[in-house]
Amino acid sequence: MSEKKYFEGLEINSVRETMGRTITETDIVIHAGQTGDFFPHHMDAEWCKTQPFKQRIAHGTLIFSIAIGLTASVINEVAITYGYERLRFLKPVFIGDTIKVKVAIKEKKDYKKPGYGLITELVEAFNQHNELVMICEHILLVEKAGN
Repeated sequence: MSEKKYFEGLEINSVRETMGRTITETDIVIHAGQTGDFFPHHMDAEWCKTQPFKQRIAHGTLIFSIAIGLTASVINEVAITYGYERLRFLKPVFIGDTIKVKVAIKEKKDYKKPGYGLITELVEAFNQHNELVMICEHILLVEKAGN
């Protein structure tokens, strides 16, 4: 779905939530291959049995990628990602866990280039137990109306 939501039309504290996405072993294996991160925490089930979590954990970068992908159900034609800040992985995500994401507009401010503003979204990923597993801020460069 595509829409145009200019800077002025985005409201602080507005919230949207995504559908869920279950993390699979295939996700972990493909991500390891794409990134080269084959650490045993992600790949070695037997070794993980000797560790505190007792099972393989998903890569933080995998969870970040899937969480942000889940938020891309609506495309704003007048906004572009400016970056991400304050990324934290608060709890491990395991094979079979289902994550969903809540996005809330946290801040609006003018940008140095006239005709644009910056929107900061608080992005929170939760597992199926409603435990916060990842948090970050998504910064968007958004066109102002009449630009």
